[in-house]
Amino acid sequence: MPQLNPGPWFFIFMMSWLIYLIILMPKISSFKMFNEPMMQNIKNKPQPWNWPWT
Repeated sequence: MPQLNPGPWFFIFMMSWLIYLIILMPKISSFKMFNEPMMQNIKNKPQPWNWPWT
């Protein structure tokens, strides 16, 4: 059964992962995230809600 022979597809699989890890990962990770979360200084403590039925 040819699908059980790892020779033809294992080399393609390993080469595609090497290309992804060596070439594409640095290019993808070099992009700057424009929507970075900002730290906010919270000075006021939130007030509890006023529940009229309690």
